[in-house]
Amino acid sequence: MDNVSQWLVWLLVVTVVPPMLCCLFVLYPIRRYAQRLGLLDRPGGHSTHTEVTPLGGGIGIWLGIMLTFLLGTVAVLVTRDSEWLQQYLPDSLLPYLDGVWSRVAQVWYLLGAGTVLFFLGLADDRYGVNEWMRLTVEFVIAAFVVYGLGFGLTAHIGVSWLTNVLSMIWIVGVINSFNMLDNMDGLSGGVAAIIAAAMAMVMLSTPDPGTVRPQLLVAALLLVVLGALLGFLWHNRPPARIFMGDGGSYLVGFLIAVSMLMATFAGNGERTHAVFAPLCVMAVPLYDMTTVLWIRIREGRSPFVGDRSHFSHRLVDLGLGRTQAVLTIYLVTATCGLAAVLLTQVSLTQAVMVLGIVLCMLFLIVILESTGWRKNND
Repeated sequence: MDNVSQWLVWLLVVTVVPPMLCCLFVLYPIRRYAQRLGLLDRPGGHSTHTEVTPLGGGIGIWLGIMLTFLLGTVAVLVTRDSEWLQQYLPDSLLPYLDGVWSRVAQVWYLLGAGTVLFFLGLADDRYGVNEWMRLTVEFVIAAFVVYGLGFGLTAHIGVSWLTNVLSMIWIVGVINSFNMLDNMDGLSGGVAAIIAAAMAMVMLSTPDPGTVRPQLLVAALLLVVLGALLGFLWHNRPPARIFMGDGGSYLVGFLIAVSMLMATFAGNGERTHAVFAPLCVMAVPLYDMTTVLWIRIREGRSPFVGDRSHFSHRLVDLGLGRTQAVLTIYLVTATCGLAAVLLTQVSLTQAVMVLGIVLCMLFLIVILESTGWRKNND
């Protein structure tokens, strides 16, 4: 096995496996005691499931992520000063130790902010939280990330206040897009896993301009999220034994949104078009959120009240089964994810073609859905 392969295998083992196993096993007792915790989703309203189902999936995801980063922090701290331990690591990984350690505090600030959102969502699952209070907390957390930690979109706008505002809107938008997408078994978690995997590939293939090395820290964050989601999906696969809940969707959406703010997409600066990679990979969740809000507002309903107008529900209305609808959305998301990976590696002319593929995919969906709308109206 060459050095690159050894390095990648080592990275996947330490970032994906621990959160996956933690989430996988933690959710068994959570499922058992969900009623005592008051975390149950009952049939009725806009829900399409027919049985009472636990809502505590986010607890397993949160524990998986936090435990992995705790172990990782201790491991980096100990390994930095131990030549004996360093001999067991791939040589290509050693230069990253000091760089990762220099950003550990920053990562824990992010995890702390994500934890606030997780408990906000958990409170919403348990008691219900006013939608304006939810949005206020989300924007406060977004402001902390942008102004306190200095993360922002690479938008090449040149107007700092506008970039900061757009960055905050991006964080809040992505959080709510995953929350709104959580409407069928395996849907939000599976889409988030595909997006995390695709963006991790982008980070590993796009060097940081300052170090000319892969963006290991951001990739590790995404891979840890991926691992936790894989453990959760074992329980959330149809028929779901547990749902992610608002706690899980807020946390996952936040970490994926912020990882894209932490990242550098243009590499050596020659591919500025690579800044569109986040929009490509997030095309499906953002499409779902945008069209759902448009439908609700057009029909004179509150944009905050759930219904069955989501992308997945509309696919079912076209004649697909629920599992087929979820797999279709997986396929579209994976296509957009591969487009995002390509976007960071190609020239401007080729990038236009890649973006064209994503737009054609979305327009194809719109055409299919409009056919279904006309049939329903007739």
